[in-house]
Amino acid sequence: MSAESSAWAIEAFLDMMSAERGASRNTLEAYRRDLMALAADLAKRGAAMKAASRDDLRRHLAGFPSAKASSQARRLSVLRQFYGFAYNEGWRKDDPTNAIEAPRRGRPLPKILSPEDVGALLDAARESDDLRVTAIVELLYASGLRVSELVSLKRAALRGKSDFILVRGKGNKERLVPLNPSAHKAVRAYVDTLEDGVYLFPSREGHLTRRRCHQLLKELAVKAGIDPDKLSPHVLRHAFATHLVEGGADLRSVQTLLGHADIGTTQIYTHVARDRLKATVEAAHPLSRRKKG
Repeated sequence: MSAESSAWAIEAFLDMMSAERGASRNTLEAYRRDLMALAADLAKRGAAMKAASRDDLRRHLAGFPSAKASSQARRLSVLRQFYGFAYNEGWRKDDPTNAIEAPRRGRPLPKILSPEDVGALLDAARESDDLRVTAIVELLYASGLRVSELVSLKRAALRGKSDFILVRGKGNKERLVPLNPSAHKAVRAYVDTLEDGVYLFPSREGHLTRRRCHQLLKELAVKAGIDPDKLSPHVLRHAFATHLVEGGADLRSVQTLLGHADIGTTQIYTHVARDRLKATVEAAHPLSRRKKG
């Protein structure tokens, strides 16, 4: 297939994608770029697009070693659609993309704080005498609440003098989350300063906004000597879960506390804990240090 015929085949494929599948202009342009890059790469190695083998396509994909898995998966998807089209049109008797596996998309590990960082954060909150901020930090780290769950908490969630709070999470599902004595004390001290109202963290908008909660934590991070870019409500949620797993908590319990519908979502914290342990050994073990030196 010459360069001219390759271009014709690409345009025929794009016409089909537009007419039959309603692909957008941006999608069609992205497909055109990927397929023209393939045609140019094959031409350099004396291979034709129509007759490209499985190994030809693998070599082409391998030419992007630093690309993200998502980008590689997109390129392979385009090739699969093009060669599926070529097969259906009778241009080929096989589909060379059949046995090519898509790269695995690894889930990025969540950012977390060390127990020492959390301790410094809590100390800074207590020293500030800001009962609201102290209650927020204590609650986030003691319960692993999502920021949306935290700011929308109602006072009734405290359930009297109980050390449990009732949380309404995703899908309007409710769960009971225990508070440790420190968090329970901080929340009670804060509640005693409030006037009558519905929300635990009231504001003129009804309740504290997620944006304002982020701001309060970043301001506290500066006071604690922690990089504010490292801190957010979600980072404290991750720290809560990771420190539980590192302490020996079973995944089912952590899943329940976090309000995850699927335990597969919770399993990422085993990877975080494992990587932290590995890093600790590499940093502290004498043989590891000797090897680096």
